[in-house]
Amino acid sequence: MGLEVFAIGVFAALFAGISKGGFGSGAAFAGAAILAIAISPGVALGIMLPILMLIDLASLRAYWRQWSGRDAALLVLGGLPGVALGVLLFQRTDGDVLRLLIGGIAIGFVLWQLVMRAGFLRRAAGAIPVWGGALAGMVAGFTSFVSHAGGPPAAVYLLSRGLDKTRYQATTVLVFWALNIAKAVPYAMLGLFTRETLLFDLALAPFALMGTWIGVRAHRIVPERVFFGLTYVLLVVTGAKLIWDGLT
Repeated sequence: MGLEVFAIGVFAALFAGISKGGFGSGAAFAGAAILAIAISPGVALGIMLPILMLIDLASLRAYWRQWSGRDAALLVLGGLPGVALGVLLFQRTDGDVLRLLIGGIAIGFVLWQLVMRAGFLRRAAGAIPVWGGALAGMVAGFTSFVSHAGGPPAAVYLLSRGLDKTRYQATTVLVFWALNIAKAVPYAMLGLFTRETLLFDLALAPFALMGTWIGVRAHRIVPERVFFGLTYVLLVVTGAKLIWDGLT
């Protein structure tokens, strides 16, 4: 892979580390969306999964046992069938469909965040029942498999639980640590891991860890509005480009 792709990969790894380390994992999938502009979506997903798993492992230590175990278990159990659905879809789609999916999820994420910030989601959510948590987990598992974008569906459920900022963050770290492990086997079976992508991951690993370190510390000092404001712009531009590429 060329120098340009490596530079994009460095940015994607840093961004994913900061997001997963400090801001609820929701925007971490932007790394895959960014990479998918420069290389095929399947290769981008295959590169980002080991990076995300490394970030998960580094983040677990920072938030150890600060999570809500019950909520995490519900989302993970619901997420496993979602991962299976993702496998079935992936086997039947081509690169353009994946570009449309990733681009659509990127722009949908921005719209969802804007609705949430406006207060509509918080008022509507209330106390989501157990079946709703399992459904949120299934959607999270599916979107996580096809675009590493499981954060928003999981957040819909977790926001209704009234968790404090750190407990919410710790729960998302645990949930996606488990779901990313579940995704690794089918990713390998689908041929998304190659010698080249794994060597690329080794080169990106220090930047992913650096991003995680920054994110954990930024969690307590950087306003979420600042971080997500920049993320919205990035995702709208990236999502629009992927949709355009998928349609043309």
